[in-house]
Amino acid sequence: MRHFSTNHANLALAVAVLAILAIGPAFGQNAKKGKAKKKPAPFSWVSPVPENRAKHLKLDELGVKHATFKSRSMGIDVGFYIYLPPQYETDADRKFPVVYHLHGGRPGAEGKSVSLARYIHKAVTDGKIQPTIYIWPNGGPMSWYNYPQKENGLGEDVFVKELIPHIDKTYRTRTERSGRGIQGFSQGGRGTTRIMFKHPELFGSTAPGGSGYEPEKRIQENNGAESENVKFAPGYNAWDLAKQYADRKDAPPLKPMIWVGTKGFNYEYNLKFMEYLDELGVPYEKLIVPDATHSATQIYDAKGIELMQFHDRNFSKKGD
Repeated sequence: MRHFSTNHANLALAVAVLAILAIGPAFGQNAKKGKAKKKPAPFSWVSPVPENRAKHLKLDELGVKHATFKSRSMGIDVGFYIYLPPQYETDADRKFPVVYHLHGGRPGAEGKSVSLARYIHKAVTDGKIQPTIYIWPNGGPMSWYNYPQKENGLGEDVFVKELIPHIDKTYRTRTERSGRGIQGFSQGGRGTTRIMFKHPELFGSTAPGGSGYEPEKRIQENNGAESENVKFAPGYNAWDLAKQYADRKDAPPLKPMIWVGTKGFNYEYNLKFMEYLDELGVPYEKLIVPDATHSATQIYDAKGIELMQFHDRNFSKKGD
């Protein structure tokens, strides 16, 4: 039997260690690649949920339909979901209040929050709220921001200047301010906050939920920059727009309901934003849900009826 010397054994061990070190980084990189998040699907202004999910959500049974309209500014179709209460078909002369729910996340997709329709339909059919139309729009490539750096990127303008007029023209909505509401969650809460303060003449009922007021503050403090790669126009953030609204002498009154869960990751910043509204003298209501995480569904499970009835009270008021 042949024996290796100690020197030969040490040399063999060193070679083995070097081989492992050479392979290790590559192996680690491959492992990380394997765990990498999937890239989001390319953005489209028409993004209905897959047919099997629509069936699972029972959208047809709930009275929820997908529809599109042609954008004048972009020359392309834009998608949205619409809930029509049962009374829409049975009372042909009646006009209905409407709530626009702005989805979270980026980029936009009108199907992101449509599962909330089941709560609305139940509240309507149980007589807990008056028959109300709900709309789930598509927020655009930057979800509710005007972002001209991206092609067809004016999400706010498409919503405010094109979708709302289309809905009022196409469906039997109450077109006065007291018959129109806006709400949203997370990114949609940010959008709701900016849009309600920028266009208070449009909405008689407003309810931003789970809003990301920390990145809005970052935008304010960094001349429009949310991050190294994302920059908005200076002043285009919830904090500055709230101040601009508070300074207006002719501003229509707003008293939004701010809804958030205590275990949501941006709960503390929602409290800070409420303190800021106190400083500005802007009144508001709050719906704080104990133990709810950053989830519109959890909040609706616990106290969604209070949010829906908030809009309902506002819609019952007279005037513009």
